[in-house]
Amino acid sequence: MSPDWSLTRFGPLTALCVMAAEPEYGPALRARIQPLISGVGPVEAAAATAQALAQLAASKSLPDVIVSLGSAGSRTLEHAQVYRATEVSYRDMDASALGFPRGETPYPRLPAILPLAEGPATLAPVRLSSGGGVVSGAAYDAIDADMVDMETFAVVRAAARFGLPVIGLRGVSDGRTDLSVLEHWTDALAEIDQRLAEALDLLPAHFTTTPILQTEPA
Repeated sequence: MSPDWSLTRFGPLTALCVMAAEPEYGPALRARIQPLISGVGPVEAAAATAQALAQLAASKSLPDVIVSLGSAGSRTLEHAQVYRATEVSYRDMDASALGFPRGETPYPRLPAILPLAEGPATLAPVRLSSGGGVVSGAAYDAIDADMVDMETFAVVRAAARFGLPVIGLRGVSDGRTDLSVLEHWTDALAEIDQRLAEALDLLPAHFTTTPILQTEPA
């Protein structure tokens, strides 16, 4: 059975685009990409991304880069705008009771913050935090980042096993007010779909002028 996702060529490079959920995948993106829909949260994102990359590695057709894209929450960034993540942290990791800094993965020894590949310069850079819970209201107070999602850190870790860089593109869907119903997330997704598509349209020129460096497999 062939997968329901495929690689996309952006200028000189091929990419595997990864999204969490179908509601984020609107008509503008459907006209441009056929992403891997991983499922919501770090466990689903890591499992789906690793499986897809293993299949591609077996057929010797790994992409040049992974693009993790979708929605995110923020109390401070402009609503429905798309940003490029320059780094990502894992807010759920806390082994401080054993003497490790909060956010650092003790075994293997991973830093609390991982860098992402450079994205189009016309998109504003932000710091991203991934975790397994939906963030709302006062929960933002404990997070040292500009925006939050649930998948990018996991996608970065899966990609690292294959030596692949990750670009993070996220549109702000919520965060201004407390989340209490699903529509507080979904209401902005149509606008974010269009703006994510516009961000993807920047990638061919970006990849032509900016080298994407492969990393050593983790």
